[in-house]
Amino acid sequence: MVIDRGLHEVPGADIPGIVEEAARQGVPVFTLSTGGRTDEEAFFEAVRETLPLDPPLGTFRRVWDALSDSVWGGLHALETPRVVIVWPDARPVADAHGDFWIALDILRDLVATLAEARYNGGRPTQVSVCVAPASSSGEEAPAEG
Repeated sequence: MVIDRGLHEVPGADIPGIVEEAARQGVPVFTLSTGGRTDEEAFFEAVRETLPLDPPLGTFRRVWDALSDSVWGGLHALETPRVVIVWPDARPVADAHGDFWIALDILRDLVATLAEARYNGGRPTQVSVCVAPASSSGEEAPAEG
């Protein structure tokens, strides 16, 4: 299995194989879990619990730009050439709007800027983000907070 740089929507059944392949290659894997929610509160909480952050995010306010900067700094500080982020309980990317669209946009921006030498001091990080729709259990998770 090839793990390519970029933001990819994948079937949930592919997530274990992606995680296994990344581990086999020695690539750090971070799993965001939002319980099927794609609102701002759920995403910020998942990021705080899962991803390396530099500088740390405060817990009282949720500011998208601060989250983006913090995740970028945290991933860059790892000093690893590759990183995999999986979000196995999101929504279909095609349905992105509101907070979910913003979260995906931030993840896309991380993929692009961490790979560009002009942004990272010549130390690129190839980021692969794999987003899988939450398994359908018959109930709809709210798309926005």
